[in-house]
Amino acid sequence: MFVDKAKIFVKGGDGGDGLVAFRREKYVPEGGPAGGDGGNGGDVVFRVDEGLRTLMDFRYQKHFKAERGEKGRNKSMHGANAEDMVVRIPPGTTIIDDDTGEVIADLTRHGQEVVVAKGGRGGRGNTRFATARVTAPEIAENGEEGVERWVVLEMKVMADVGLVGFPSVGKSTLLSVVSAAKPKIAAYHFTTLTPNLGVVDVGDGRSFVMADLPGLIEGAHEGVGLGHEFLRHVERTRVIVHVVDMSAADGRDPYEDFLKINEEIKLYNAKLEQRPQIVVANKMDMPESEDNLALFKEQMAADGKEFEVYPISALTRGGVQELLYKISDIVESIPNAPEVEGVADQEERKVYRFEKREENDYTIRRENDVFIVESPSIEKLIKRTNFSTQDGIARFARILRNIGIDDELRKRGAVHGQTIQIGDFDFEFDEKH
Repeated sequence: MFVDKAKIFVKGGDGGDGLVAFRREKYVPEGGPAGGDGGNGGDVVFRVDEGLRTLMDFRYQKHFKAERGEKGRNKSMHGANAEDMVVRIPPGTTIIDDDTGEVIADLTRHGQEVVVAKGGRGGRGNTRFATARVTAPEIAENGEEGVERWVVLEMKVMADVGLVGFPSVGKSTLLSVVSAAKPKIAAYHFTTLTPNLGVVDVGDGRSFVMADLPGLIEGAHEGVGLGHEFLRHVERTRVIVHVVDMSAADGRDPYEDFLKINEEIKLYNAKLEQRPQIVVANKMDMPESEDNLALFKEQMAADGKEFEVYPISALTRGGVQELLYKISDIVESIPNAPEVEGVADQEERKVYRFEKREENDYTIRRENDVFIVESPSIEKLIKRTNFSTQDGIARFARILRNIGIDDELRKRGAVHGQTIQIGDFDFEFDEKH
């Protein structure tokens, strides 16, 4: 089964908690703090494996969670960092954040990788909080939570040449005679339901990969027929080979078919209109084809269209070799596969950088007698604070005081005993401290 789109959940590993511990050896009086830091959580890393051809594996496994870091140890020993979780994906996969629609990465080369969910940092042990004034702190941080998100994977066939056209125009037959591919061929529409790939040996030492993309129909850019399911594969091809049934079977107009398919491609992605395109007039072995081809060329000239037209018969192989030479020439002139819009060429691994925290990144609002403080950085601090020790609570209160939360609450009318809500936690405003 060919699967080219999947939605999955990824989560980086949580960081390990820091430890509160003290040296208690027999001959080490007043040994001081000895709690180590927690280890970092593992990242979720997507890596390209050229041995994969579909996203089939993601139909059965949709959740990927990296391991959390180990807790800190005594004697100031650091907890072990967790191993990264490496998820293998096929070349040509675009990774999109499901919530924002942002394209995270477009991976095309074997071995390329990107961190999709960063693991959390380990919490600091009490050794880190020792100062000249506080020589025996009972403060340790909890590990930071790993990043979690839903992502959409879209695989676009990595082929040099894409065959497009209405159903039953002979695309599968053409692919079968120029390569070793064995697509299903039958005399009814939508015989081809999945893209078929074949390596074409031109015969002069050159070769390229050709994909037979399932037949398009009018309205495909809006999802009609197979629609978006396979229009996306056209984006990755360097050359578009537009196959037209010149026998006018079923009373169809070859030129109208040609215009409709190009319009669908243009409406799906306007940039595809600039992609090199060769028009292939197929089924030239049929009685009416010569007259239809002459009319087709006249209509193109009248509309000012300057596409090259190659008459062939995929069934008898007439004109096929000349077509392959031309396709190979164009492929050689376009060295790189087109990139997905909005994504530059990826480095071997995407690098994350910490952004500087904005000052006063909090807002305070009042609902009845409750003051609600909204701040991503303070909510993050809460998760890292260990409230089981008095030192941990005092440190949290001191940080809020230093960034001006206490003063701002007083200005807004907060008095002793009122409830202050931060995230999922409720605190009591204390004027005594």
